[in-house]
Amino acid sequence: MPNPSSILITGASSGIGKALALHYAKAGVTLHLGGRNQTRLDAVAVSCRAVGATVTTNVSEVSDSETMSNWIKAADAIANLDLVIANAGVSGGTSNGKEATEQVRQIFDVNLGGVLNTVLPVLDRMLERQAGQIAIMSSLAGFLPLPGAPAYSASKAAIRQYGEALRMAASSRNVRVSVICPGFIHSRMTAANSFTMPLIMPSDKAARIIAKGLSRNRARIAFPWPMYVAVWFLGTVFPTALNQRILRYLPEKQPSNSAEID
Repeated sequence: MPNPSSILITGASSGIGKALALHYAKAGVTLHLGGRNQTRLDAVAVSCRAVGATVTTNVSEVSDSETMSNWIKAADAIANLDLVIANAGVSGGTSNGKEATEQVRQIFDVNLGGVLNTVLPVLDRMLERQAGQIAIMSSLAGFLPLPGAPAYSASKAAIRQYGEALRMAASSRNVRVSVICPGFIHSRMTAANSFTMPLIMPSDKAARIIAKGLSRNRARIAFPWPMYVAVWFLGTVFPTALNQRILRYLPEKQPSNSAEID
């Protein structure tokens, strides 16, 4: 959608979510911003209001289906949501080859459950009025089974498949669905990584790429393209045995003591 005027974004207190809120903020636009940290979310809201946007905020956990449903339906009642961006995500890795059970469950609760809790409350409404756009934040990590981040890569693969299937299912009712697959982006999430992150990108540049892709209704918005080509080739063309031999040498992502949500 070229010029959405009613937008809901989860994970809007930092990272890509914050950058997207700032990108879309202008006079005539209403932003409904969700996040876990009241202070950071309020700061984003102040910046968006400063350029003329109308802003509401909601502090909650995306894994709480009832709270999310109530918030999203209330936002849609103010004015039909043109664009919903399911951005909130959590990251974490292994330690000596082991991933904590609690971390695995939290990653799936947020990265998969949180997306469903964001999409489902508004999907039927968009289908009924045959208008609207949904953007789902996956990752280039979703193209590979990463031994250093098993739950993270699997959760991002699941929501990519869900989003791309939903796009086909919803297209007959004029509801647009795009899946976003970024590489490394400067954020609080990637700040925890101790390894080299090739082609890491500022969040404001990522937001511009995403917004451009959404305005063109692209099915998959994957970037940066050299990394996208590399992970696609490694994940789909290489034989599994060779693929796994290579992936074993990738660095472990640090476990998360308190899951960091963007």
